[in-house]
Amino acid sequence: MRKTNESDVEWKEYDHGETAFRRKELSNAVDASDLGCSLYELPAGMRSWPYHYHAANEEAIYVLAGEGKLQTPDGLEPLKTGDYATFPANEGGGHRVVNDGDEPLRYLAMSTMNEPDVTVYPDMNKFGVYVGSPPGGREDRSLEGYYRIDDETDYWEE
Repeated sequence: MRKTNESDVEWKEYDHGETAFRRKELSNAVDASDLGCSLYELPAGMRSWPYHYHAANEEAIYVLAGEGKLQTPDGLEPLKTGDYATFPANEGGGHRVVNDGDEPLRYLAMSTMNEPDVTVYPDMNKFGVYVGSPPGGREDRSLEGYYRIDDETDYWEE
């Protein structure tokens, strides 16, 4: 068994306009390899990672404190303390957490850690590829990049 306390894990800060939050990578603190878990704190008025879904990794969140909205393929759904939501590894698992409340929104995000993985960002018309370590993984990757969905190239170069 490996164990850590969240108070022993440092916050990582992310700030990209409307996407601003703090994250503690709990699973990395115990060198977990097959299951990811992070504690997030999303300030009032902010949003989490851009709307996305994974092709190889299932994700879930559990809300510890606060209220907000969850962007899904069906639109915005209410999100409150005690809610647990799962996101399958396909287009139906698209999600983004939105804090439209007045207080910070704290939640745990969990995921499988399969690789290779492709993460699709429909609103940004992009996708990301991860080989050698899954999204959120600690290992070096042999291939990683972000690409526009509409960019097309022929298999054979003429």
